[in-house]
Amino acid sequence: MKLSVIYDSKTGNTKEAAEWIASGMNEVDGVEAKAFSIENVDVNFVNESAGVVIGSPSYAATMTPDLHAWLMSADVKLAGKLGGAFSTQQYTHGGGDLVNQAILTFELVKGMLCYSGGGAWGKPNIHVGPVAVNANKEEHNGMEHYKEYFTIYGKRFASKAAELF
Repeated sequence: MKLSVIYDSKTGNTKEAAEWIASGMNEVDGVEAKAFSIENVDVNFVNESAGVVIGSPSYAATMTPDLHAWLMSADVKLAGKLGGAFSTQQYTHGGGDLVNQAILTFELVKGMLCYSGGGAWGKPNIHVGPVAVNANKEEHNGMEHYKEYFTIYGKRFASKAAELF
């Protein structure tokens, strides 16, 4: 089963998070997961995917304008797929959950089945998708502190996709 992670990244942090999610997905037997920047999406792979997780850095507490424009014009099939969301932000209170909610809302409109492990898997609870705070603005933060959450999310997402599809 194929799974895709699609992202926009401005500084490399969201790309790193996308790769962590794909890595976690690939831990599930029978899954082939790949991460794609919006500049380099393999449309055939995405169209063949049972699930798609979309991610963005927080840009004024929502997805980037580039990701939004890409989603509005992309020629990819999303309806009926399992959907998920993730984000990165520069500040602890940078709006990452709002980014995830905006992406999930878009996925619902496109007819996707939105995934939330919520508390079903136990701790760590990842309700609407993982959020990482990079060290670009807050030295006490850094992407390395969040790797486990993104990997766990990817594995959980893939497990649910395998169960459903």
